[in-house]
Amino acid sequence: MTPPSASSSASKLLLTRFPPIHTRITKLFGCQYPILLPGMSWISTPELVATVSNAGGLGILATGPLNATETRDAIRRIRDMTDKPFGIGATLMMPGASQNAQVAIEEQVPVINVSLGKASWIRDGLSEYGGTMLSTVTNRKHARAAVESGADALMVTGHEAAAHGGDVTSLVLVPSLAREFPDVPIVAAGGFATGQGLSAALSLGADAVAMGTRMAVTKESPLAENAKQAIVRANENDTLYGNNFDGIHARVLKTPKSKTSMTNRPWLPVVIYRAFTAARKMKIPMWKVLPGLVTQWQKMFTIAQFGAATEAIQHATVDGDMDRGVQFVGQCQGLVPDIPHVDDLVQGIMAEAQQMASRQADLFHLAAAGERDSHDQRRAA
Repeated sequence: MTPPSASSSASKLLLTRFPPIHTRITKLFGCQYPILLPGMSWISTPELVATVSNAGGLGILATGPLNATETRDAIRRIRDMTDKPFGIGATLMMPGASQNAQVAIEEQVPVINVSLGKASWIRDGLSEYGGTMLSTVTNRKHARAAVESGADALMVTGHEAAAHGGDVTSLVLVPSLAREFPDVPIVAAGGFATGQGLSAALSLGADAVAMGTRMAVTKESPLAENAKQAIVRANENDTLYGNNFDGIHARVLKTPKSKTSMTNRPWLPVVIYRAFTAARKMKIPMWKVLPGLVTQWQKMFTIAQFGAATEAIQHATVDGDMDRGVQFVGQCQGLVPDIPHVDDLVQGIMAEAQQMASRQADLFHLAAAGERDSHDQRRAA
């Protein structure tokens, strides 16, 4: 039997709000449910972050498009809208990320989600007020480095994820890292959009899930309506994965524009120009850029493309122009049939997860009962 949609069935499944559940992540972050909104540029705004936290999950603010002043203002706006825990994201290789993380420490944000950079100094800052560091990783090597740098928890991002997932699917990566680091709580990301997915992730050894694509397609999400409708119409096959768009292997919605962006590698002069532009923004001396283009070509290519992709992402995410824009999206878009309110979605996910867990428990209970009956019959004979 196919389970009902997590969002459309919430009112049918629940007469009252689902009670809080306790995993290592909900205890660590102080949230009711093991559901996270990851930081997605121009989507994970203060309003959506507060909405998710108020619904019992944990919202993470995207600071990529923000400067330090804007980050401070956003943090304070979140606190005006919720008294629940929340976090901010910091992609440390990008311009301004370290300054934004420093602001978060000064504002004593409960959770800082770090990626793509050395974060031991952030761990030190969090320790001053009891904050938590969540490190995003896509493989075992990066997970080990994150744990050694003081990560309190790992966001393990599988191949199915929107944007920058790893090479290994969540079905394998999550239990692999859960076994490798049994004392570290894990948030599973990539492929999770339903209560079924949450139940599966908990079975795989995770303590929570991050649901970027699913949370992006909600009524409270600022994602452009055209982009929401495009995701609802699409299925799990309608994504593309490659590194030509922003320099890092990423997953995007399949459109004519994204096909061109993923297929065509930019000319060398274009990459050099973009590298110099990115270097100026990151305040990297020009004399360091030229040697880098020779000795660290892939790193400079990544920096150049990452910055250049911004305009195309905004066209889709903010403007809803799917002809000129490129939209990050996960394969779980095939599990996104509607545009619900965040609170209804969260309640439905929790109810569906309980149904799935109960059904699995019943299967094993019946199997055990059958084995006992068979054993008793053999003894009687």
